[in-house]
Amino acid sequence: MNNKHRKTLNRIFQDPVLSSVPWMDIEKLFVALEADLFEGHGSRIAVDLNGITAVFHRPHPSKETDKGAVKSVRRFLMEAGITEDFQGENNAQL
Repeated sequence: MNNKHRKTLNRIFQDPVLSSVPWMDIEKLFVALEADLFEGHGSRIAVDLNGITAVFHRPHPSKETDKGAVKSVRRFLMEAGITEDFQGENNAQL
């Protein structure tokens, strides 16, 4: 995970919940966490991470993710074993 991914992760876990997290940053975080992403119908995207699968809707026409979606992403990450202080493989040896 690079610094931008870490900032996105921190924003997802921030309280109070933010409504200004760009969806593309969240998708890039999923990729950095080595999740599998599958395109669904319309704006749906399925994400599989550590054996946990969730389906999200890409926001449109806005690029920003609303608070409810950020909460859903947070819950999904936690179920997949990812927390705010997650280091990732690349940083685990530091």
